[in-house]
Amino acid sequence: MRRRAFHLILVLACMGVVLSALAQEGHPLTGTWSGDWGPTATQRNHITFVMSWDGKNVTGTINPGPDAIPIGSVFVDVTNWNIRIEADAKDQAGKPVHIAAEGRLDDIGSYHRRLTGTWLQGTTKGDFKLTRD
Repeated sequence: MRRRAFHLILVLACMGVVLSALAQEGHPLTGTWSGDWGPTATQRNHITFVMSWDGKNVTGTINPGPDAIPIGSVFVDVTNWNIRIEADAKDQAGKPVHIAAEGRLDDIGSYHRRLTGTWLQGTTKGDFKLTRD
């Protein structure tokens, strides 16, 4: 009887550790993501996203640094993990350019999950691939 009680306590303690570790991770989009986007396989642009969950919304920045682009909105469809990210940037001439990225979150159980899909920046359409660092 004591042995069973000990094993039960051990199993519950292990489950508590695992569940608390998973809970610490937070929203599936929280973190730093890196990858690229481009209209063709040879024309690619490196991108970095830093996103966080404030308890209500996903917020963040594209390419943090002096030319950072604040993320305007993030929509998450949790039924199929489709994601839509929108932001407004400026091109090299300083003209406004709208960015819309739509994709799917894959390997959601992995720390290094992936987000892939279509990217529209102004009139240039391409694809993007991001992996959480």
